Amino acid sequence: MKHIKTHLFCVFSFLFTLSFSQSDSDYKATTIPISLKVKANAVVRFDKQIIEINDYDDMYVTTHRIVTVFNEYGNRHQNAIEGYDENTKIKDMEARIYDASGDEIKKFKLRDFTDQSAVSGGTLYSDSRVKYLNYTPVKYPYTIEYKSEVQMKSTAFVPQWVPIDDYYVSVEKSEYQIVNNSDIPVRTKAVNFDKFNIDVISETHAKASNLEGIKYETYNPGISNIVPRLKSALTTFNMEGIKGENNNWTDFGKWMYTELIAGTDEIPQSAIDDVKRLTANVTDNVEKAKIVYKYMQDKTRYISVQVGIGGWKPMDATDVDKLGYGDCKGLTNYTKALLEAVNVPSFYTVVWGDSDLKDIDKDFSVTEGNHVILCLPDDDNHIFLECTSQTNPFGFTAGFTDDRDVLLVKPQGGEIVHTKIYNAEDSKQVTNAIVNLSANGAIDAKVKIETTGFQYAKHEGIVTLSERDQKLSYKKYWDNINNVEILSIDLKNNKDDIVLTESIDLSAKNYASKSGNRLILMPNIFNRVEAIPTRYEKRNLDFKIQRAYKDVDEFIINLPDNVVVEAMSEGEKIETKFGLFEYKIEKITDHQLKFSRLWIMNKGDYNKEDYNAFREFRKQIVKLDKSKIILKVN
Repeated sequence: MKHIKTHLFCVFSFLFTLSFSQSDSDYKATTIPISLKVKANAVVRFDKQIIEINDYDDMYVTTHRIVTVFNEYGNRHQNAIEGYDENTKIKDMEARIYDASGDEIKKFKLRDFTDQSAVSGGTLYSDSRVKYLNYTPVKYPYTIEYKSEVQMKSTAFVPQWVPIDDYYVSVEKSEYQIVNNSDIPVRTKAVNFDKFNIDVISETHAKASNLEGIKYETYNPGISNIVPRLKSALTTFNMEGIKGENNNWTDFGKWMYTELIAGTDEIPQSAIDDVKRLTANVTDNVEKAKIVYKYMQDKTRYISVQVGIGGWKPMDATDVDKLGYGDCKGLTNYTKALLEAVNVPSFYTVVWGDSDLKDIDKDFSVTEGNHVILCLPDDDNHIFLECTSQTNPFGFTAGFTDDRDVLLVKPQGGEIVHTKIYNAEDSKQVTNAIVNLSANGAIDAKVKIETTGFQYAKHEGIVTLSERDQKLSYKKYWDNINNVEILSIDLKNNKDDIVLTESIDLSAKNYASKSGNRLILMPNIFNRVEAIPTRYEKRNLDFKIQRAYKDVDEFIINLPDNVVVEAMSEGEKIETKFGLFEYKIEKITDHQLKFSRLWIMNKGDYNKEDYNAFREFRKQIVKLDKSKIILKVN
């Protein structure tokens, strides 16, 4: 019966091709409309993907793509690549290369594609491989035509339609269709269609034409939040032999728990005895969890292991305990098992891990996410544990899994919750310094920096560096101080309170510039902002400040007896919807000054019309950070 369906599909595909097909002009670089060449490293001339659903465990994907590449940055948009494993078979692949005039110059068959492991060298082992075109062009522009046919038993990952897949790529014609030969409902969700030239034929069939390239702009909300996208999911699916239901997150989470997590959490009696002994005198669940978390960190290390059900099933906790390593899935599951041994509940949690904020789509259940963490319920709150790090403080998520929707995998089903938001008060950097200035402009100083939250995440990596690399890091951090010499470094990483304290002694010759019998001193020595956001004649994208933070600075500057203040500003304050900036310079005595500074940035989503005001705010900060004091040497 499936053979008959496929045959009917081929007839349908032929008729469909006639309605929206490629032509000879698609191979000629000269026929591309001027509007599509602007802001483009490559132009997708023709892209059609048809997904045939024959059953919950039978999906057939055909791709036909023609791309004109203008330069080396456009090479990666060939997209002549297919992954495969024992449940995904590449039936055919071919590619043809054309010169600027549209004449064919090279042809590749299936055997000519490079075949290698689908994961990096940091992965212990994997059952996934990839075939891709390894072509180095002789001349630009060139055009590549790529065709593939892939049969999949696993239908949990229905290909999405993303006609614009990156910045600086424009699209002449793109089409996507799901042909459902089964009686299984297919759910879809269209995203950002209203902002682009999208022709919706049905819920599972869409076309796009003449989509201009998107220029990268700083502080943009992320390409995935800008471009059009059609997400699809089967309500009954197969993941490498395991059947599942996916009408909503409750269904999908229950399937994950039952089929992926349950039965993998047994641990040796020795590990149970260890954590019970360590927590014997502790009654509070959070305090128990802290002890267990440290036990896990001391006992294991992270290594990628991409095997099992589509790379989604964790290693057995027993194996993690025995081997002492695991990936995010295995280490999270192992920690969960250790907590269960001391009667502390926790939930396996799927997340998009990245420095940029990205949510699991709470309104559309689909197989997504690239990372796993552990959720510890604490009354009405949730504590999230990053189990892949041997150094992370307990409950710390800033910088990689903070402020985003995630999926809790519970026995009764999935639940979408939000991870911790670090506000400005949570993410502080407090810098204090005592500075001695000499009459020739040299300084020596004792500096102390305390960081929390997101700012802790930006600084804590220095703890693991060698002394040499630490000194180089501080020289780079204070690159506004010429010839700075780092004399001593003392670091205290308080993981209980999640505060990093950096104490640095330093010196520098000629910090204050000399002009006759005067010294020109910039009092903001240790936390100067120098970068101004990019200026655009016309801002096209809305912008986003992803995280809030707060800087508090106070520097005491001691002057020598023969140096007095001749002129200085008292300070200035700027307050906008983007944040607040204020600095003051106070004369404590004739030979002692205090420089204080406060800078607060507000997180938020802003309209593109506000960008110039935001840029002006940052520009003013850069200017005020360079404020000067005129000193006279007697």
